[in-house]
Amino acid sequence: MNVSRDSRPASAAVPDTPAQGRPTAAPSLRQRLTELRGAGVRPRSLDARALAALAANPGCRRRALLDGAGVDKGALAQALGSPAAYGQSQFALVRGNAFEARVKSDGGADLLRLLHDRLEPGTPAPEGEQVATPDLSAAGPEGRAARTALALREAAETGGWALLDHPMLVLEVAGSPAYLEPDAVVVQPDGSWTVVEIKSFPMIDGSADAPKVGAAARQAAVYVLALEKVAGQVAARTGREARVRERVLLVCPKDFSNLPTAAAVDVRKQLATTRRQLTRLTRVEEIAAALPPETTFDLRLADDGRTATRPPEELTQAVEAVDAAYAPECLAACELAFHCRKRSRDDGALETLGRGVRGELGGLRTIGDVLAAAGGVPDPDAPDDAGGAARTDDGPHPDDPAVLALRRAAALRAEALARAVPAARGQKEPECH
Repeated sequence: MNVSRDSRPASAAVPDTPAQGRPTAAPSLRQRLTELRGAGVRPRSLDARALAALAANPGCRRRALLDGAGVDKGALAQALGSPAAYGQSQFALVRGNAFEARVKSDGGADLLRLLHDRLEPGTPAPEGEQVATPDLSAAGPEGRAARTALALREAAETGGWALLDHPMLVLEVAGSPAYLEPDAVVVQPDGSWTVVEIKSFPMIDGSADAPKVGAAARQAAVYVLALEKVAGQVAARTGREARVRERVLLVCPKDFSNLPTAAAVDVRKQLATTRRQLTRLTRVEEIAAALPPETTFDLRLADDGRTATRPPEELTQAVEAVDAAYAPECLAACELAFHCRKRSRDDGALETLGRGVRGELGGLRTIGDVLAAAGGVPDPDAPDDAGGAARTDDGPHPDDPAVLALRRAAALRAEALARAVPAARGQKEPECH
């Protein structure tokens, strides 16, 4: 699945029919995003994992802006000296493409059979000649999105089966449209639409790796959210029911073979979370407007198109002009995570220990604050406002629940260490009174 980004308002991005033409975007925003990306630099396409990660961390203005402007975060991280240490191997890509082609061969007969068995048991199975497979080719993501909307409307009017291979959908993200390309969408005679996710990880004895299934469910929830808007437009136009199922079809290799099997995955929880998180994202134009006018993430690539010539100090200053919301989970989802982690560690931020730890420690904001609270002495290097309500002029507030818990934990640790030292030297431990 690929995602293309544009700076135009999502409400104007996808016309109901190609005849309505292509709307123009606000020149000021488009120009500003081009300046941030670099003149002559093509906007970077996103994959499903990146979009799901953006929705999972709505407080990160840095990622929202970089993704909205189409900046290549991987190349940016490389130029900053903190390259991402992950990525999908070429072998995995080739294997995934081969398996998807296998699933969709023969007009998608295996895919439709699996969907019928998992979601429509007891009803007549679709025959090959009964399934429409519309051509969705068009110029650019806008044209393909419009062609997809038209094909879905035609399928709803016909009231039969239809298989849309790699349709193009659009979803507003941080004030600009993201063009999404799921593996497939199946239209059924009862007016329901089902998102199909095809993955190359195996399903052994009917079960797959839980984290991978969860990631696939989050990606599918994004597709469902985008498809709901089209369903509403189609229902209003045709007067026929058009609803998007909240159960998606996950297709994987069966056991250790290349034969496809499938499971119906309920994405209601992921759908609610994604919808809530996307609405919390700060609009891209608001973030861009708050930056200094000269801010740009242009790498100034050399003639080879790969080597960045811009000094890392300038890039660091540009990146730090946008607030980030680092958490350890970012390491598996964002190319800039290693840079953000280093900066957070340098600042002694509690976020480096995880959101759970940060939440438990309440008003304490830095690791220095925590150590000072545990030891009962103020941290001389802490900022004046560090710790918020948990600090007084002389240090952490002694009655703060987090401070009390930290001091109790420090006392227990000291007691445990005091017992361990004599035992290590072969001495008799002091009796417990």
